[in-house]
Amino acid sequence: MAPYIQTIEAFVELGKYLSDFCENQQNESGNQDMALVEAISKAEQHNGWFTKENILFALEQWANLLTKDQLESWISKYGIKPLDEPKTVGIVMAGNIPLVGFHDFLCVLLSGHRVMVKLSSNDKILLPFLANFLIKVNPELAHRIQFVEGKMENFDAVIATGSNNTGRYFEYYFGKKPNIIRKNRNSVAILTGEESKEELEALGEDVFRYYGLGCRNVSKLYVPKGYDFEPFFNAMYAYKDIIHQHKYANNYDYNKAVYLMSEFQLLDNGFLVLKEEESLASPISVLFYSNYETKEELTQVLENRKEDIQCLVTATGIGSEVKFGETQKPRLDDYADGVDTMAFLLQL
Repeated sequence: MAPYIQTIEAFVELGKYLSDFCENQQNESGNQDMALVEAISKAEQHNGWFTKENILFALEQWANLLTKDQLESWISKYGIKPLDEPKTVGIVMAGNIPLVGFHDFLCVLLSGHRVMVKLSSNDKILLPFLANFLIKVNPELAHRIQFVEGKMENFDAVIATGSNNTGRYFEYYFGKKPNIIRKNRNSVAILTGEESKEELEALGEDVFRYYGLGCRNVSKLYVPKGYDFEPFFNAMYAYKDIIHQHKYANNYDYNKAVYLMSEFQLLDNGFLVLKEEESLASPISVLFYSNYETKEELTQVLENRKEDIQCLVTATGIGSEVKFGETQKPRLDDYADGVDTMAFLLQL
């Protein structure tokens, strides 16, 4: 059996395991894997942004994707064959949301290469747990999965994700090796005033899931001049309980106070601040917005900023749009920054 077929089977088993676990959690069944329960608890204690709810959401999204049909349909486009000389691919992972680097990890192993992972200090518990599960299913993977601390050495290519500042460091340090280097990106939504309450409530998922910490979270709205924000705020009310998370509440209080002291004009509903601002990257608990007058004008603005935009949420037909409520449910072929990770790996 081809090694990548065995690797697919290991990930399919992982998908089944996660699916069963999440279903048992929802049903409050007694048949739960206490090792994973403990890993989730440790991850939550280690990083206050990684609530149990958000970790389970991330696990459930991967459970939905790690099926035989979906995995085979995805990689069938690449004609993957056993490699004569597998390479060691280093992955420098971000830690902003749970398992944010799992897709890169999956790509490297399915491509047939070895993976060397440098975890973020913010997310260092969940992936090693899942890697151990894969190794139990397919012991050969023990020779192809390595976690490192400190400086990465003896790698052939690298995938590194970080901020614009760390991106410059990555380019200096990894520039001589084949690489994918990702920097800051944010997601935006275009509203027209014609959205239904259901669409706006779904947009709240794009805004508030993971407390807005992901690059796929909507941090900026484009609205028509004279837009009435009342329906938007009415729809956001469904997410009011987010203010009970103390880290989020601290950010809300701080950001609101800073803006008020600077005498900025704000819109506020008690747990979300809206501020008119050209920037795409808003702080936690804040959404920036800009006005537009014509679809043509907005299309040009988005074209000029496409290198900074991860997802575009809209029903206007502008660009490669994502449906309301779907930003944190990417497909296997939804590559970060639009760079085909699997194609990169297969060319090494």
